[in-house]
Amino acid sequence: QVQLVESGGGLVQPGGSLRLGCVASGTVYTIFVMGWYRQVPGNQREMVAGITTSGETKYADSVKGRFTVSRDNGGNTVYLQMNNLKPEDTAVYYCHVAAPETWGQGTQVTVSS
Repeated sequence: QVQLVESGGGLVQPGGSLRLGCVASGTVYTIFVMGWYRQVPGNQREMVAGITTSGETKYADSVKGRFTVSRDNGGNTVYLQMNNLKPEDTAVYYCHVAAPETWGQGTQVTVSS
């Protein structure tokens, strides 16, 4: 059973940066797609960024040019570097594995002055 443990998050001022990390355990296989979603209370969870084992990436339009998703070479750790953060980026961020579908516990990111 795959388990995801996230790290990072916190409070940052607008324009600042944060880095999230997520380690997957419980499998001997390299997970094909790993990524990040976020959710604001009252809203649906939305995709932020994803990355495959070959390094193909996908981003939500709202974060393109500001966020970068990466993963360790051949491993099951994924990162989300978030730069030029805006108040509208405030949300709980979840690490996600597509197959088998698994969610992390979530980490709060708050962007406020």
